[in-house]
Amino acid sequence: MSKQLDFKELQQLAAEILGVDATNVQLDKSFAKDLAADSLDLVELIAAVEDKYDVELSEERLETMKKIGDLWTFIEEEHSRKQAV
Repeated sequence: MSKQLDFKELQQLAAEILGVDATNVQLDKSFAKDLAADSLDLVELIAAVEDKYDVELSEERLETMKKIGDLWTFIEEEHSRKQAV
């Protein structure tokens, strides 16, 4: 699993699920304020992220995520952890 991570893939995935333009999905954008994501949108996004990136996001960790950048950091950390194994 040496596939490089590409933020554009997350942008496309989030844009499709949240119904926004991919260019609006930026690291500093808030799920709620900037992207108007409600809790159902987030559940759908997290399920898609878990499936696409083969990660598991705990409820506690999810509660700390307010921006796209928080989610991207989590994905990068999990990817790096799996690469090290």
